[in-house]
Amino acid sequence: MSLTPSNPSPRRMKFIPTKSTFQLHEQMGIGTVGAVFRATSPDFEEPVAVKLLHPNIAHDPNIVDRFQREIVIMQKLNHPHIVRHYGGGILDGQYFYAMQLLEHGSLKDRLTQHGPLPWPQAAAYASQIASALQHAHNHGIIHRDLKPSNLFFDDSGDVVLGDFGIARDTHETDITADGITVGTYAYMSPEQITADGEITAQADLYSLGCVLYEMLAGRPPYTGANFAQIWDQHLHKQPKPLAEYGVDCPDWLEELIMNLLAKDAQDRPFNARSVQGLIRDRLEDKFGEESRELTHDLPPLEVDSSGNRTLRMLVVFGVLAALITWAVISGG
Repeated sequence: MSLTPSNPSPRRMKFIPTKSTFQLHEQMGIGTVGAVFRATSPDFEEPVAVKLLHPNIAHDPNIVDRFQREIVIMQKLNHPHIVRHYGGGILDGQYFYAMQLLEHGSLKDRLTQHGPLPWPQAAAYASQIASALQHAHNHGIIHRDLKPSNLFFDDSGDVVLGDFGIARDTHETDITADGITVGTYAYMSPEQITADGEITAQADLYSLGCVLYEMLAGRPPYTGANFAQIWDQHLHKQPKPLAEYGVDCPDWLEELIMNLLAKDAQDRPFNARSVQGLIRDRLEDKFGEESRELTHDLPPLEVDSSGNRTLRMLVVFGVLAALITWAVISGG
């Protein structure tokens, strides 16, 4: 199957459609609202992933707005630790966009299979994530859903941030209604949970603290039987010291994590760049030039990669499915 973008009415489009054509190959994932395919294009040397929105829901303005908003956001970003975007369009009423094909699993996959990471490696990945966040924040983009399953590995073993499906563009009107909680329970900042104020870039820093804690401890800082228990801990409890999980890391790293996990957004680091700089300086002081290779020594994933990709794509489309449910409940 080939995708050749049509020329829809500009009034319907919120992004400039790509002129590239794509040949679809095997399906990598399927969900309630669409599917993802491996694809090739004469315009790109490497295979890409193409995400298709199911035509049966193309009439739903909330879902289409979300899909287009993600395309618009991705068009603004160009960073080595953010998934590359290759444009989108419409074919016979079916929205699609092409993105970087990442086939080496997610951070969640690796933590599940191999357990916690050594502290130098976890810190190095956190520095890369912080760099990606700063780039997004510089362009007015707040991710709002930073978590291990949205962090993937490229061919070099570096981490790549993906899935901007519920990201907020602060330069545009937020299409999430006031008072609606958006995010993933285990990684949500207190201000995301209460939904009673403006969500800023500091929310992503809190999520980074959760991810860094999990990379070291093998579990997020707060767990529970349901979302109410987890939310209560985010709002009122302090995370357990990492030593309780057998983690041996420098004091500066644990202090950084606790600062990232501050309940009040104003008590967290000033920005992601300051986090990246602190980690980089500490790693260079200890490891010198070798600090640049800390992310390139991961054991391979042992689970069939296609199964992992399918699961990840189902998660992506699960977000959109949840938005459908929210749209119905809120009356559109």
